[in-house]
Amino acid sequence: MAEMIQIDGSAGEGGGQILRTSLGLSACSGRPFAIAGIRQKRKKPGLMRQHLTAVLAAAEVCQADVEGAAIGSLGLTFAPGAVRAGDYRFAVGTAGSTTLVLQTVLPPLLQADGPSKVVIEGGTHNPWSPPFDFLAGSFMPALAKFGPQVTARCTRPGFYPAGGGRIEVEIQPGGALRPVELMERGKLLERRAVATVARLPGTIAERELEVVRKKLGFQQEELRVHSAKASLGPGNVLSIEHRYENVTEIQTGFGELGVSAERVARGAVRDAKKYLETDAPVGAHLADQLLIPMALAGGGAFRTVAPTMHTRTNCEVVGQFLPVSFDVVEDGAEFVIRVAAR
Repeated sequence: MAEMIQIDGSAGEGGGQILRTSLGLSACSGRPFAIAGIRQKRKKPGLMRQHLTAVLAAAEVCQADVEGAAIGSLGLTFAPGAVRAGDYRFAVGTAGSTTLVLQTVLPPLLQADGPSKVVIEGGTHNPWSPPFDFLAGSFMPALAKFGPQVTARCTRPGFYPAGGGRIEVEIQPGGALRPVELMERGKLLERRAVATVARLPGTIAERELEVVRKKLGFQQEELRVHSAKASLGPGNVLSIEHRYENVTEIQTGFGELGVSAERVARGAVRDAKKYLETDAPVGAHLADQLLIPMALAGGGAFRTVAPTMHTRTNCEVVGQFLPVSFDVVEDGAEFVIRVAAR
């Protein structure tokens, strides 16, 4: 068996991304790992429900031997076997993130020898993870540039705290991932803002969209209210989307109890303005998502805004599993992240 990689779960931003990246790339590379200090820098360290689901999902996809997979566990070992394409169903059991569980199993299934279908139940829209709209609208189109075809549907939204959502993802690998360079946005093709409400008054969505209209100058036809009638509990999310020739960026605001619709919208507008003030095609959240496919492709580059600690930590973890290096170069107000084989 390959030498056991030692992962420090408290390194850098010290969150669950370290574990998810380790699980996905262990399955891809066939290299076992041991991790200590899981989510050490969070208020409740150790495995929460969604993290345990990610561990068990990754283990099922690659027939791994796992020790330490239990709620609250601060450490575990993971020894992968062969990745299997197939139909998978995983249930978080809470409003824990379905998109983060998908983030864990997607890399190995992109390299499987056949198509797969993954159904995940839990939260689809919560403030601590990429919402489904970002996954389907921004990340999936970017991923297609590497070769594979991945389609995702949210058949039932799940908001915090009720959860109960469901996503269905079909994965058609395209062979070895090809390197991608994403340096320019290209021409703006479309922009829109969608305010979604579930079991809440539609006036909340209308107030949010009015802020977008005033602050960003959107026209009425670029604004849309969506009622998520299938949701098991109340919820609200505002998405602001700019679709360019080469990339789609989405900023999101989440409704919270005691927080006005206007405040939710102002937060999303602020994030959109920060992105629009630069010429970088890749925003902070998409940058984090692109690291793994670029590393699996063995090369590529993208221009982005200032990398977050999340992104920098992810670079370090990826380099422990795959023979690649990341070069992060400041270029004026922007940054270029380049991936190269080593």
